[in-house]
Amino acid sequence: MGLEITHLGSGSRGNATLLSTGETRVVVDCGFSLRQMEVRLARAGVEGSSIDAIIVSHHHSDHSKSAARASKKWGARLYANLETTMRLGLEPISEVRTFEGLERLYIADDLSLLPVPVPHDGADNVGIIASNGDGRRAAIVTDLGEPTLELMKHLSGCEHISIEANYDLGRLISGPYPPSLKRRISGRGGHLSNVQTADILTEVLHPGLQSVVLCHLSEKNNAPHLAESEVLHQIGERFDGVLSICGQEGPEFSNWLGQSEPERISNTT
Repeated sequence: MGLEITHLGSGSRGNATLLSTGETRVVVDCGFSLRQMEVRLARAGVEGSSIDAIIVSHHHSDHSKSAARASKKWGARLYANLETTMRLGLEPISEVRTFEGLERLYIADDLSLLPVPVPHDGADNVGIIASNGDGRRAAIVTDLGEPTLELMKHLSGCEHISIEANYDLGRLISGPYPPSLKRRISGRGGHLSNVQTADILTEVLHPGLQSVVLCHLSEKNNAPHLAESEVLHQIGERFDGVLSICGQEGPEFSNWLGQSEPERISNTT
């Protein structure tokens, strides 16, 4: 069974990722307006009404903005942990199917999701490990100041990893943000720097890792070439797969488990 990973856009202005198998479609985070979500899905050739489920990683608006409205309009099941549910002002059970950290969510026979808790800025955030029906795995991990041992364990063995490379430390230090915000971004509950992301990938790298997507890049404190060069500097000689970067305006490409080269999306809807 195949698993397709399509980033509909990633950054401080919104995040959303589409997971598709032959029978099932799940959106991880709905950080854009409902209209933008539907426009971006249409570019990927998908209608909102075909979405089976939405899972929200945490309550920050760039990940949750239209989740509740999309769930109702599309008839999609909405998943979030209890704190995220409460922070969004939603009702457990009646509006949201709540979960605990490390509780596997069986969306369908060909897709399950494992939410892995990660530290982030007053939010009960989770990374997502997606597994298709034959046990192959893909990871989507953003908004964390540092990795946990549990996360590293679950990243090991994934064939695809989408992970944030939020900032270049030099740009953050010399940039326009006030000192308190700089400390928050670079702290344990903040975001991953390019160097931290490279270190994580170096540790979990294995021969079966076929594709990596760097996402949630800061528009003020990073640049694609800086993130790419730092990661390739550390893993380049050992990594036989393909490294891509997801920007704010998507979708631009899809990755498939079992296939290293991404497929470009040319739809201009």
